[in-house]
Amino acid sequence: LQWSSPPEAIERFKSQEIWFPPPQFYELCRLCNFSSLSELQKFSSDRALEGCERWMPVMLTASDGYIQLLPGDELYPEDPDYTGEKKIITSTDKKVEDLMKEGSVFHRIVIKNINNLAVYVNIQAKYKHMNPLMINSECSDYNSRL
Repeated sequence: LQWSSPPEAIERFKSQEIWFPPPQFYELCRLCNFSSLSELQKFSSDRALEGCERWMPVMLTASDGYIQLLPGDELYPEDPDYTGEKKIITSTDKKVEDLMKEGSVFHRIVIKNINNLAVYVNIQAKYKHMNPLMINSECSDYNSRL
């Protein structure tokens, strides 16, 4: 086991030393907003009584990848299948790049392959939460020191 800061963990993910699923990638991108553990602790205690919401990512299958849609995204369904009983399959013949160009309200994780993830968020987070930094696992454009 090795301790890694969120940016270091993302770098290790990019170099394929480690792997984690999209929800953990999303959370590491959120942690990249904080430059220190004390900053994260202060944010957490200040925000603690604000509330939370239940999320269920909805997978959209494109011709060349996947998009995990999250609440607030313009493509997120009004009535998501929280239990899996409806067996809804959402797919399109469009490419991921085309879906991104056509859209304007994003809260999604784009999955090109198992080691190529990108987070896109341009909505206001609820309950005073912090949005993740928009990080693509193929390039570094973040600056956390946590």
